[in-house]
Amino acid sequence: MYDSASLVSGIRKGDPRSIARSITLVEREDPARLAVLKAINADIGHAHIVGITGPPGSGKSTLTDKLLKELRSRGRRVAVAAIDPSSPFTGGAILGDRIRMQRHADDDGVFIRSLATRGHLGGLSRATTETVRIFDAAGFDDIIIETVGVGQSEVDIVRLADTVVLVSVPGLGDDIQAIKAGVMEIGDVFCVNKADRDGSERVIREIRAMLEAAVMNGAATRFSALYQALDQLKAVDRTEGQSSPRASSSGLFDQGAAHHIARQPPGHDALEIPAVIPTTAETGDGVSRLVDEIKAHEAALVATGFLRLRRHENLSWELGNALADRVLRRLEGEDRKIELADLASAVLDKRKDFYEALGILEGSLAG
Repeated sequence: MYDSASLVSGIRKGDPRSIARSITLVEREDPARLAVLKAINADIGHAHIVGITGPPGSGKSTLTDKLLKELRSRGRRVAVAAIDPSSPFTGGAILGDRIRMQRHADDDGVFIRSLATRGHLGGLSRATTETVRIFDAAGFDDIIIETVGVGQSEVDIVRLADTVVLVSVPGLGDDIQAIKAGVMEIGDVFCVNKADRDGSERVIREIRAMLEAAVMNGAATRFSALYQALDQLKAVDRTEGQSSPRASSSGLFDQGAAHHIARQPPGHDALEIPAVIPTTAETGDGVSRLVDEIKAHEAALVATGFLRLRRHENLSWELGNALADRVLRRLEGEDRKIELADLASAVLDKRKDFYEALGILEGSLAG
């Protein structure tokens, strides 16, 4: 049994044991974790949360390892939540991602934790959000969340990360792989890893073409509104003709970003699109440039106020999900199972219609 006051004190001091024990409580869904999470609530909101996502085999773990090295060289304290597939027998994480980051094991400025998906879809673990809060309260500057390999619908990372890095790689298949709906729309920064392979330039061109097409067709993407707001902010700064905190922030974005202008039809204003950064994680090529782009995106979020907006939207989504989980748990009780079975029988026998039964169940839960 852990003492919550001691754990909270240790977290605030960045004590690795306290951090690890608190995350263990989170993974076990131990009610004792709530006292810890409530106590550290005032200490969160300072870290930059970076999501690394992409298809299996794209080199996300190796890339995260190199990002760690680069961020540490810049004096940043970094925590990593590596979301691993679950063992079908124990439900635990397989720990494949953590193995690739062993070089950082003795670094006090790094904390790496593998979290099992335990069957949760969406590319994240149920424990991820609470783990991120613990890392944040422990004073880490950057928190990297490396998801399991994702497909078309596993995009929960946008509900937690400030900046999403979408990793692609040559050789995954035909051109359609570069424009899968539900995945390409979530990126803030785009990375083509294993760029030393044949076909990498083609993948870069395809992604840029897809991003340009999204801009020209007015498609909803994660980056469009931010880039429009940033452009308006730059216009105000140019009109005022003087340096300001906003101007310096957008200037940092200009300096770090490797974005380019989308080709627009005549009569339409040009709009910047995100960078597509080639990297070779095995050698570290391109990683420094990728970090520049990630930090430039952070600066843009702060300058435009989108950081608060995104976090507000994410919290709204999380609250709704947490409530849905509580309702589902109530339905798992034996009394509720009997009630569900009786209502199902009533619908099957035409004694009640489906929506009448649903209303009865809703009323029962509310009572």
